[in-house]
Amino acid sequence: MKYNIGGKEFNFDRAYVMGILNVTPDSFSDGGKHFDKDIAVNYGLQLLDDGADILDIGGESTRPGAQHIGDEEELNRILPVIKNILAKRMGAVISVDTTKPLVAAEVLKSGAQIINDISGLTSNPDLLNVVKKYNASVIIMHMKGNPLTMQDNPAYENLIKEIYDFLLAQSQLAVKAGIDNIFIDPGIG
Repeated sequence: MKYNIGGKEFNFDRAYVMGILNVTPDSFSDGGKHFDKDIAVNYGLQLLDDGADILDIGGESTRPGAQHIGDEEELNRILPVIKNILAKRMGAVISVDTTKPLVAAEVLKSGAQIINDISGLTSNPDLLNVVKKYNASVIIMHMKGNPLTMQDNPAYENLIKEIYDFLLAQSQLAVKAGIDNIFIDPGIG
């Protein structure tokens, strides 16, 4: 299987590395140390220099208990980072972690090529239309609830089957919408 993303061919006979860059004050993975734009840009460039094939940039925390932020705040956090990284590494493949159609449209216009939707296409149905309009790729993640509620007694009768069924159904929605490059994330992180 081969995907063409941002002019680069991804042939899945090998593993690829996605570097994670959270531009939030309360990131679960780095404690917010990349919240400053210049620090975030330098870290993103370092990830690429160290061999990351894709850079996944997030501007809204998805840690358990995280509060929702608006489109404008999310864009203010990530757009300058994306633009600066792409100005220095034109061929970089950028994924953006968002559930918001407006944010997705703006980052795709700015050169990102992948939308990483933690809601698994359940937060806003218009997101698929944006991904299709910009001929972007999509990552569909499974998550029980949302960041604010996902730790409130998540329960499954058959964990693997329920996650599989959800990801299959959401992938079928993306196929029906005309999306060519679809990735799934079981949400174990």
